[in-house]
Amino acid sequence: MAIEVGSKAPDFELKDNHGATVRLSDFRGEKAVVLLFYPFAFTGVCTGELCELRDQLPRFQNADVQLLAVSNDSVPTLRVFGEQEGLDYPLLSDFWPHGETSRAYGVFDEDKGCAVRGTFVIDKDGIVRWSVVNGLPDARDLNEYIKALDSL
Repeated sequence: MAIEVGSKAPDFELKDNHGATVRLSDFRGEKAVVLLFYPFAFTGVCTGELCELRDQLPRFQNADVQLLAVSNDSVPTLRVFGEQEGLDYPLLSDFWPHGETSRAYGVFDEDKGCAVRGTFVIDKDGIVRWSVVNGLPDARDLNEYIKALDSL
């Protein structure tokens, strides 16, 4: 079960696709965060969603908002994926301990061994203000993220 709107977002420390450490708490008091979990790099629906974010990046990563995309892929896999697709935002690896952050947010599918499509809009105080969780085959609607960000 995904964490609820109004809850404090669990902090995490993950490596990005370049090996840098990223913590959710690094953005507290500075930026809202769009935290997006996706199953795996190089898959059709995931690539489509992440490229759509790339194409509208100024709406999701700017002076007030940081986009963080999380999968259970390894750092080297995410590095190649990000370079291949021209993704200029952090791709975070929840590879080891496998799925720890995905589990903390309630979006890890134990049977499949990966995160489902969960998105959380977290305000500058670290509170979840909006979320959506879709199954593995179901793409998300970016317009819903935009509405949630506009309401902050």
